[in-house]
Amino acid sequence: MAFPPTAPSVCTCFRMRKLSRLMSQRYDQALAPAGLNLNQYSILRRTGGQGRPLGEIARELGMDRSTLSRDLKPLVEAGWIESVPGDDARQRRLRLTASGRRTIERAQPLWRMAQDEIDRGLGADGVAALHAQLDRAIAQLQGDAP
Repeated sequence: MAFPPTAPSVCTCFRMRKLSRLMSQRYDQALAPAGLNLNQYSILRRTGGQGRPLGEIARELGMDRSTLSRDLKPLVEAGWIESVPGDDARQRRLRLTASGRRTIERAQPLWRMAQDEIDRGLGADGVAALHAQLDRAIAQLQGDAP
């Protein structure tokens, strides 16, 4: 039984989530040979070699701390990220291990291929317009907009 086509949703969140799922699927497929998905790649990229506090990484990714903590577990178990003492006894910093850096080095060209494919599909002007609109929306929703 075929379903009739539906009208495009008027819900902005629905459209953004659909776009996000479609984009994530492209990147996930590209990153699979490196043993990563897009979320894991993003966490690794933003952790850095010197280490950063969990809360700082969570804010940059737009995630809450508990979600990031859960998503970190397989990265720590794989030996790609480690927890190290922070500036004071209460703080812990996350940092990439040598294995984590090698994983990013393997994944970077795979990510670049996916990025280039999307850029070609949208065109330079389309990418610039999309990024500008997304940046404005992010700033507005974070309360940073003028």
